[in-house]
Amino acid sequence: MTGIRLHAPRPGWSVDADVVVVGSGVAGLTVALRCAAAGAHVTVVTKALLDDGSTRWAQGGIAAALGEGDTPEQHLDDTLVAGAGLCDDEAVRTLVTEGPDAVRRLIATGAQFDTDAATGAILLTREGGHHRRRIAHAGGDATGAEISRALVEAVRAAGIETIEHALVLDLLKDADGRAAGVTLHVMGEGERDGVGAVRARAVVLATGGMGQVFSATTNPAVSTGDGVALALRAGAEVSDLEFVQFHPTVLWLGPDAEGQQPLVSEAVRGEGAHLVDGNGHRFMVGAHELAELAPRDIVAKGIMRRMQELGAEHMYLDARHFGAEMWEHRFPTILAACRAHGIDPVTEPIPVAPAAHYASGGVRTDLTGRSTVPGLYACGEVACTGVHGANRLASNSLLEGLVFAERIAADVTEALREPGALPQPAAAGTGSGTVLAGPKARLEIQRIMTEGAGVLRSRESLERAASELARIDEDAAAALEAPGTESWEATNLLLVSRVLVAAALRREETRGCHWREDAPDRDDAWRRHLLVTLRPDRTLSVSTTETAAFPSAAAPTPHPPTNGAEPRSTT
Repeated sequence: MTGIRLHAPRPGWSVDADVVVVGSGVAGLTVALRCAAAGAHVTVVTKALLDDGSTRWAQGGIAAALGEGDTPEQHLDDTLVAGAGLCDDEAVRTLVTEGPDAVRRLIATGAQFDTDAATGAILLTREGGHHRRRIAHAGGDATGAEISRALVEAVRAAGIETIEHALVLDLLKDADGRAAGVTLHVMGEGERDGVGAVRARAVVLATGGMGQVFSATTNPAVSTGDGVALALRAGAEVSDLEFVQFHPTVLWLGPDAEGQQPLVSEAVRGEGAHLVDGNGHRFMVGAHELAELAPRDIVAKGIMRRMQELGAEHMYLDARHFGAEMWEHRFPTILAACRAHGIDPVTEPIPVAPAAHYASGGVRTDLTGRSTVPGLYACGEVACTGVHGANRLASNSLLEGLVFAERIAADVTEALREPGALPQPAAAGTGSGTVLAGPKARLEIQRIMTEGAGVLRSRESLERAASELARIDEDAAAALEAPGTESWEATNLLLVSRVLVAAALRREETRGCHWREDAPDRDDAWRRHLLVTLRPDRTLSVSTTETAAFPSAAAPTPHPPTNGAEPRSTT
């Protein structure tokens, strides 16, 4: 194993596979099913239980041009607008044209979407940024749970090997620098316990997001950026990590609330709920042509501005006009979550505020999911395909995971047709070149990131965050922590936080969900992507693409921005 890696014991056991998939959401399980159907031996590694990833928390649905009068071209237009000039056009066109059939194949796998009782047609709703009803949903507001159920059942029925409660550590590489598997730590007792390895001819990262870098997030506790951190240590490029989408309407539980927060789906606004301040004023009306259904970055900024104007800690989402029957049948999950916290949406407005929700950036890939490290693929939220640009369009995430998972499976299985032995990992041992952050660092990192790199950012706040993160890194180097799950997770959070802050500092403009108070306007000199790699000395190299399109994953070509900023930096 070459490159930077975590400080960890030598693997005490190993298994072999054609493909190892890390993650068990819609992206990971779709890759696994398609590869297994083509005859590949697949091993799925997941951090918790098979059905415990981010997919099951998705409330709103999956976007695709399935309705009468809707077209992929219209879906493309809405996606490009939401992406604020940074979407890769070819990636978006791939998404919207292949999306409808991918959803139909998901249905064939066993996912059951809500349908019209009379006609049997799939019911579609609207969400922010969409000009048409094109969001398919299941169980009212339990779409992710239904998709997860169907895929997990299919994986189990197919007899695909799974390793649960396993934290992925680092990428194994062969002598030529090609992916050769992963090391992982199984949390618990059993035949596979402690640090082990899965050797494979292809590695697919589908580890989800990194919302746990912030104090309040809609992401589950397992979303600690493990896939992005692994890819960075392996030498892969990551892109667009500055674009973290803060969901506008997350249930406000008080100023000291931390960890995973209940989401109030955008579909609630799609069905006609109003955003209001404490005086009942609909402040988004007149702020955008779509009012409450503007793209998420615009709604989040609108809420934050109104909170600042009034000195308020939150705004309200008013859907009392829905009535009890609609709440109970269309949004039962949200209704139950609100009532569990003492709020009844049937009779009172819901207090809401933005919280970290989705990472538009991640491991940079091409249209087949290939990263810049041969044999290493990425899909879902851990990847940056160029689809989302500076701001993800609502409900495009499940579709992206589905479409690009199928593309990865096709590419991997085609490569596996070529005869070849299982790659032999280069010498592996105790990690070198790394430090481990202590478990207590997690809360400190979250505080730093929330204060310095949250919804509102400035050069001052970002420089302060960078300095404080550097201090944590230096402290870790001075006192190496003993290996363990908490220290590995904290180390991953520290690395992805450093990259996010470095990119946010470099992008001196406001675009999409990146909001710089000291640079409040969009500057098209920055209509390009920031690419970040980790140097052997653990400093960061930051460069830019020449345009909004991605260069080939096989041959990245950095270019300096046109505003005279240095093309590379050390942080």
